[in-house]
Amino acid sequence: MRRPGEGTTPAGTWGDWLAPAEAWQRVRDVWQPALVGQEGVPLTGARGRVLAQDVRAPADSPAFDRSAMDGYAVRAADTAAAAQDVPARLAYAGDVPMGAASPIAVGPGQAAWVATGSMVPPGADSVVMVERTTREGETVLIRQAAKPGDNVVRRGDDLHAGAVVLRAGRRVRPHDVAALASMGLAQVPVRRRPRVAIIAGGDELVSPGAPLAPGQIYDANSYAMAAQIDEWGGEPAILPRVHDRPEEVRAALERAVGGADVVLLSGGSSVGIKDLSAEAIDAVGRPGVLVHGVAMRPARPTVLGVVDGVLVIGIPGNPVSAMIACEVFARPALESVLGVQPARQAGTMGDYSTQGRLAARVRSQVGRRDYVRVRLERTAEGIAVHPVPGGSNAIRSMVDADGLLVVPAEREAVEEGATVEVRLF
Repeated sequence: MRRPGEGTTPAGTWGDWLAPAEAWQRVRDVWQPALVGQEGVPLTGARGRVLAQDVRAPADSPAFDRSAMDGYAVRAADTAAAAQDVPARLAYAGDVPMGAASPIAVGPGQAAWVATGSMVPPGADSVVMVERTTREGETVLIRQAAKPGDNVVRRGDDLHAGAVVLRAGRRVRPHDVAALASMGLAQVPVRRRPRVAIIAGGDELVSPGAPLAPGQIYDANSYAMAAQIDEWGGEPAILPRVHDRPEEVRAALERAVGGADVVLLSGGSSVGIKDLSAEAIDAVGRPGVLVHGVAMRPARPTVLGVVDGVLVIGIPGNPVSAMIACEVFARPALESVLGVQPARQAGTMGDYSTQGRLAARVRSQVGRRDYVRVRLERTAEGIAVHPVPGGSNAIRSMVDADGLLVVPAEREAVEEGATVEVRLF
């Protein structure tokens, strides 16, 4: 077993202390996985999945000129002199039913009733909204001059046949589902959800629901990381926990690598006597550990390695560290095998951000990137950003936070009153 301070990787000694982006690049220079396979899913299950192919419009949408208003379809030239007090008088030509081809055509001096979404009849080139018209028997009074194209959605205005609507690598959003449905697609080609094996180690861990003995704690990390993986599009599998014994950790890792795209090995990434992740990664396959120790806080002892083509991330045992290590490294790993475009870089947190003024000074240390939990408060002056107290074992600090303030490695502090960006959870 290595002793603290001895070399821990072929590339350096404890620790490597690379910036997150540099650590990730070291991994990506070695780990070049193939994309996971693709499958078809029902439209109702497409949200959040990653498209495996470009999606092209099979036909024009709309497939016909349709009305954007309830009103009368007319020839614009027949309404050129129309005004509120001096309406154009047109002959009523009939109604156009919804969901059917127009049974009528509009000739010179005629108007046909159309509803929003119904077909604009042949001969008409504009629609006058019903509020600007009056029907008197077989005569329609038009009180507003129309221009060609007014209130008409032209064929193909939304989607042109053959045009790429959604690109491969896009994560499907609810409005994308609307586009897919409008194209008549019942099945969507998506990437398979990457399999992520989660192994937690520690003699002190107990599953939620079981009673605690003195000195024991509930295993929060496995469930937190599984929830993160699920949210990011992976398929998490919580494997049986292991005791703090080298042979158990190695055996569990060997089993996990055989059926997973990524493995998260939680609880043994530092250099204490029971911190076994790095040794297990080196023992199970090649090239083994690539990075041991990252210049970040929390999650400083994170281990990154590759075992026979499978990425293995040694996750620190403290729950805040575990969740942030997953955000920094496991999330871009999933996006890599899913082919998400553009791919996330290590250290990029969350999908959305906001800005606000820092309510209290935040200290940091030059040379490491800090991920500071913060709470947002809306005030009369704007958004106030409050640092949330708590160490890397304080789960409540994550619960109370709305997001993370990322302090760059070159900063030793961020002063009170500074405008900062917050990456939202």
